[in-house]
Amino acid sequence: MENINLVESFSEFKEFKNIEPSTMMVILEDVFKNMLMKKYGPDVNLDIIVNVEKGDLEVWLNRVIVDDDEVEDPNTQIAYSDAIKIEPDFEIGEEVSEPVKMSDFGRREILAIRQNLASKLMELEKDEIYKKYQERVGEIVTAEVYQVWKKEILALDDEGIELILPRNEQIPSDFFRKGDTMRAVVLKVEIKNNNPLIILSRTSPVFLERLFEQEVPEVYDGLITIKKIVRVPGERAKVAVESYDERVDPVGACVGMKGSRIHGIVRELKNENIDVINYTTNTSLYISRALSPAKITSTNIDDENNRAEVYLKPDQVSLAIGKGGYNIKLAGMLTGYEIDVYRETDPDAEDVDLSEFSDEIEEWVINEFKAVGLDTAKSILNLSVEDMVKRTDLEEETINEVIRILKAEFD
Repeated sequence: MENINLVESFSEFKEFKNIEPSTMMVILEDVFKNMLMKKYGPDVNLDIIVNVEKGDLEVWLNRVIVDDDEVEDPNTQIAYSDAIKIEPDFEIGEEVSEPVKMSDFGRREILAIRQNLASKLMELEKDEIYKKYQERVGEIVTAEVYQVWKKEILALDDEGIELILPRNEQIPSDFFRKGDTMRAVVLKVEIKNNNPLIILSRTSPVFLERLFEQEVPEVYDGLITIKKIVRVPGERAKVAVESYDERVDPVGACVGMKGSRIHGIVRELKNENIDVINYTTNTSLYISRALSPAKITSTNIDDENNRAEVYLKPDQVSLAIGKGGYNIKLAGMLTGYEIDVYRETDPDAEDVDLSEFSDEIEEWVINEFKAVGLDTAKSILNLSVEDMVKRTDLEEETINEVIRILKAEFD
């Protein structure tokens, strides 16, 4: 086909990797057909042959042979005298096919074709990317960090598709540089300004669930079911698991021999502390397990208000509450109950170590008392406020609050 080197002009469109060759052919045919119909009219009969791999295209104009004096539309009909110049054996009523020369078109028309083609292919590729990742929502993807910004990280998958990890979907201790490989779960796919935005997450409970599926074959195979996951990303997570096969220990399988399975997940989550517990429909037992590693003495359940009163020995209270209060917070999220912790005291007990009140009294305050030899509740209650103000660097208001907390212990 005589043209202005069509292969070089349009071969760049082969780079649209996410478009099937058959779809590419349809688009090319459609774009050229529309352009040719504008030139030759809506009734024109054309054959368009596209070779996407070579970037090659052929266009043939088909016209019906009629008597010389009966030609009404030269774009759909050809005079008999002109037809036999092409092939002497032609007869009236037959069809003549001739190649359309691209050199017949002006530079402006060629440019219009290129722009139209690029626009259609870009729209189609965006649509293909959106559909592809819409089906992958909830899956883990591995991507290479491309750009690190203050509010988000841009990454590229193995096909060069751009993925976004917003700051609020990153684990607080996450630190990535350009070129690093990262794993995250596809959280959602949005359309913004006609462009697909693929949002990733490393803080979603789904990410942790997918990591369990990758690390624990029994979870992937369905022998162990993950009932619920709650997280404070980078700090602590609780995972309730259940197995319908009595021969399978769900907690043991998830943790692995000497923690071999859970360690890989913990490393991926920047040393997030993960508690795996057996799920049960027994509410008291479920709450007790959820507050692990603390050991519960007794529990009062108020199902109507979704509240639970939990009683523990003094040395278990700080374990139940956990560092930063995360343990009791996550236990409440996991069970759906608002949990109130109560210290169970022995009325005959002579004293209580001051460290047992770390959930109510700040550590630096406790250390101030211990520095002057006041390391038990009664050692403080036996002194006057004035005396303690003199002996410590604490303010009177702080000392009064500590006394209030300690008195409540013995009341």
